[in-house]
Amino acid sequence: MVYRILVASYTNEIYTLAFDPEAPSLILTSTITLGYHPSWITPHPTDKTIVFTALEQSEGKIFVLKLDDEGRATVVGEGPSGGADPCSLLALDDQLLVANYSSGTFTAVPLTSKPPYILTAESTVIPFSGTGPNKERQEASHLHQVVEHPTSKEVFVPDLGADKTRRLVRDASGKWSEKAVISYKAGSGPRHVAFHEDIVYTLLELTSEVSAYCLPPHPAEPIPLDTVRTMANPPPSPLAADMLAAEILVPPPNATFPNPYVYVSNRNDPDPAGDTIAIFTAVGMNRKIGYVREVRSGLKHLRGMVFGGPENRWLIAGGAHGGGVKIFERTEGGKGLKEVASIDLAGPTGFLWL
Repeated sequence: MVYRILVASYTNEIYTLAFDPEAPSLILTSTITLGYHPSWITPHPTDKTIVFTALEQSEGKIFVLKLDDEGRATVVGEGPSGGADPCSLLALDDQLLVANYSSGTFTAVPLTSKPPYILTAESTVIPFSGTGPNKERQEASHLHQVVEHPTSKEVFVPDLGADKTRRLVRDASGKWSEKAVISYKAGSGPRHVAFHEDIVYTLLELTSEVSAYCLPPHPAEPIPLDTVRTMANPPPSPLAADMLAAEILVPPPNATFPNPYVYVSNRNDPDPAGDTIAIFTAVGMNRKIGYVREVRSGLKHLRGMVFGGPENRWLIAGGAHGGGVKIFERTEGGKGLKEVASIDLAGPTGFLWL
């Protein structure tokens, strides 16, 4: 079977790749030019032929793309994102949610079943404010992701600038508001989150750490469990200060991979073998995160990575500053990664398995 994968980028393009695990091979099959930095892709909640992306620029712009059977895309809708530098999107049943990084605004865009699929004129924009001790990166709120909790009816929005993850809920009228927050140590800069059972794992970009919090039912406060470095042996400063972690994933266990593992991408490693993907055991009975190993990726500035295929067997990852796109196969029950295919592609930042 051949798998189609969309690739967001820090270029002007969205790419479509074909991955054949039997060959194995990874080839470019089509490209669509949209504009400056379409860096994130999210699927429509019910229509598999529709996806959403946005231009990460000062006047943020949303695009709606229609896909054919080969994954070729055409633009069928567009509109403003409600802020500057939209870097993460999430499509729910009736809304597209957008995290605008530089403006610190959260936008809810109504969805419709017909083109252009988004009603940006009816968008609701919620501004957030907050600061941290890092004067260059935390002078204001910087929303870095919007992700739905797998069981509760809320979305989590890491705010790198304010050192907190905002937990938003909708009222009966459909309006979003902040219900609670998870607060982290000053200057840590939460970037992305991932969930497993009652634990939320947060990637802290500015300190290159992973934290684990237990999430008891509301209104109880989150319980901090553990925090670990994303690199076992980081180089000495000042090199380590630029090696900022980027992505965190916790694929759900299954028959082939029964044990949960946490996967983290690190960026800007000076080693010629490229950036590392760090693998940890998920929180267990001891309520600790356990270090397993780091895998050299051959990628430079490893930002995005996503699991896909049957039982999340493969991990696709990209180097925004070099190394292109690579697909790794999980080994040892999830404790290891083995490169199986690659392609030279400019500026990859995000992925969507179709």
